[in-house]
Amino acid sequence: MKIVAIVQARMGSSRLPGKVLKLINGIPVIELLLFRLSQSKLVDQIVVATSDADADIRLADYVRNLGFSCSQGSENDVLERFYNAAKEHDADIVVRITGDCPLVDADLVDQVIKGYLSSDVDYFSNGMPPTYPDGLDVEVFSFSVLEQSHFKSQEPHEREHVTPYARDSGFFKTGNMESVEDFSNIRLTLDEHDDLILIDNIFNYFSPEIHFTWSEILTLREQMPNIFEINKHIDRNEGASMGAGQKLYKRAKHVIPGGNMLLSKRPEMFLPDQWPAYFSKAKGCKVWDLDGTELIDMSIMGIGTNILGYGHQEVDDAVLKCVKDGNMSTLNCPEEVYLAEKLIEINPWADMVRFARAGGEINSIAIRIARAHTGRDKVAICGYHGWHDWYLASNLNSDQSLDGHLLPGLQPLGVPRGLTGTVLPFSYNNIEELENLIKENNGEIAAIKMEVSRNSGPIDDYLEKVRSLATENKIVLIFDECTSGFRETFGGLHNKFNVEPDIALFAKALGNGYAISACVGRQKIMQAAQNTFISSTFWTERIGPSAALKTLEVMERVKSWKTITQTGLQIRKRWQLLADNHDLGISHWGLPSLTGYTFQSENALAYKTLVTQEMLAKGYLASNSVYVSTEHTPTIIDGYFDALQSVFGLIKECEEGRNVSELLKGPICHAGFKRLN
Repeated sequence: MKIVAIVQARMGSSRLPGKVLKLINGIPVIELLLFRLSQSKLVDQIVVATSDADADIRLADYVRNLGFSCSQGSENDVLERFYNAAKEHDADIVVRITGDCPLVDADLVDQVIKGYLSSDVDYFSNGMPPTYPDGLDVEVFSFSVLEQSHFKSQEPHEREHVTPYARDSGFFKTGNMESVEDFSNIRLTLDEHDDLILIDNIFNYFSPEIHFTWSEILTLREQMPNIFEINKHIDRNEGASMGAGQKLYKRAKHVIPGGNMLLSKRPEMFLPDQWPAYFSKAKGCKVWDLDGTELIDMSIMGIGTNILGYGHQEVDDAVLKCVKDGNMSTLNCPEEVYLAEKLIEINPWADMVRFARAGGEINSIAIRIARAHTGRDKVAICGYHGWHDWYLASNLNSDQSLDGHLLPGLQPLGVPRGLTGTVLPFSYNNIEELENLIKENNGEIAAIKMEVSRNSGPIDDYLEKVRSLATENKIVLIFDECTSGFRETFGGLHNKFNVEPDIALFAKALGNGYAISACVGRQKIMQAAQNTFISSTFWTERIGPSAALKTLEVMERVKSWKTITQTGLQIRKRWQLLADNHDLGISHWGLPSLTGYTFQSENALAYKTLVTQEMLAKGYLASNSVYVSTEHTPTIIDGYFDALQSVFGLIKECEEGRNVSELLKGPICHAGFKRLN
């Protein structure tokens, strides 16, 4: 089998630009690396994989003039570049070396290769966990592993760093070679100027010999420890340089699929490799991370769960009373009756209520009730309604069904094929599309399920027309107010437009951070719940209804929806003023209290990442949206905009030619949900 060592290298390092052609004792780094690596007895060919960017043409020419093969490919999709290089050179086994390792040891490379060949694994390295000096990392894997990683990896960090999918996906057997002694605190890699000085000193000491071993370097370290002090302050990438939250998230990805329970809270959605990830406490609109750092939350406030702010005293007191008196028993809690009566009072068109604890659950309950009532199976949807089978069945016909919504190319793996054709997406403000769906599925649609408004409002009496279509065709109209509820009115957003549904769903803000969701509907429809089976033990616990009752009491008293709407409108106005002052184009979206903006630039996602990075350094959890709470006082808002001013200035510099990638300290954040509404 052909063993190919692929050296991943490019000129575009943000911390030490052009480092692979920096001179060490008069010789470029890449030349030293390649000639040291060429001493391997097991490697059949060495290939440098660099990018096709203009800056790397010089590197590619230099490598070829040395007599080594060089493949050029995508600058940002390094995994694709790596895969193409391996395929082009008919590799059966791939040895991955990075261009920041000029002290690569050929004997050590051969030991890792032997470890791979003698082990029943797909991937083998000497860095899981690292026990060798940083800069002597070797990874060995089959071409098949590389190919599968290339076609299955979706996350940007997987594309950028080549092997995360192979190491962490759980689909491959992995192995590791450890040193007899832990030398992982020794830094022999090349990332910063101080690293360059140390490596230059090492080569100068052994000059003119360049093929010394890593053991000889350790001996030199014992004899001349002072020269190794220069880069001691630079922490290994996967170690002390990471905050407690980042370290825990690394651990989490080994034991929790995806790393956490909610896509919208993944650090990659905000600031990959830098986001604090976990909180130790939260109060008002402030959050403390695991390192005790106090941060002002100008972001998504618990994904919109805390209109009254974190840790509201009255709500928490109601919950603590439940804890003291008992949260569960054989008998039912009376608070569920009181809460049902209060929600009917708020929604006088409704007669009955069922409760759950999460938004996805309550959406599924509503669909079950609508299907039971009508005896029909199909559902027309517009908006995001959770993760359950009934909803993701939209993508069983084609994984393109929800493109432009959710996540493009979303595959409904695990959803029964028998649900094919039962869920029919339609676009907001396109009444003809909905009319056609109803005609094409004559008498088969049980429910029209939609968000009342999210990123844009209704035009040309759209909601009234939807209501009429539902009535005329005996279809249950369900308004999903899990997110929009209590943000512009005391109740559902549908009250603002004076259109009554048959069922309205509430969650998120209903309990101000405590789990509770509600399905509120007309009696003739809700009674169908008795003809099917909808039941769960923890829907009977006491904390959720008690928190909701107190939350509603406080909301009604302080008129919270008015406050957060006005605050959101002010934030939107000030974003625009800030953009105008810097001659930047932005577009606005979302309800006023769920307000957001997007830079009108091809670098929009990079700019969003830059905002998060720079604002985090200033003490803010911030992105390009704010879920407003009553705790976002004028003083908080003023401080936020004072901090944001300089960040918009940086973005203006980038629009005028500065390279945004030089400002970013990590990968660009992932794109979030896209919506039909």
